[in-house]
Amino acid sequence: MATKYSELELAINTLVTEFHKAADNGPTLNTTQFQTLVSKQMPAISKTVENEEGLGQVLQHMEVQNGQNISFQNFWKLIDKQAGQLFNALPKDKGIKCTCQLQ
Repeated sequence: MATKYSELELAINTLVTEFHKAADNGPTLNTTQFQTLVSKQMPAISKTVENEEGLGQVLQHMEVQNGQNISFQNFWKLIDKQAGQLFNALPKDKGIKCTCQLQ
């Protein structure tokens, strides 16, 4: 019998799968691969990473050093930030409030 996965589990699988597809199945992304991933999968911030200044700010937030590739751990920091911003921006079911300390 096939295992049924929750929407949350499927979403996590999508994050990991899309990261590794963008990295050509490698463990890290270079900045070009990262920009491509963001432009395809994260349109809310894609304009930010189109120029060097915006890209630099995003990489700094993800704690990526100059010239360093982007690990999934670095990428997860961006996901954390975007989760909070999207939660606050998108309509929610009544009664749902986030008291998380997302940064």
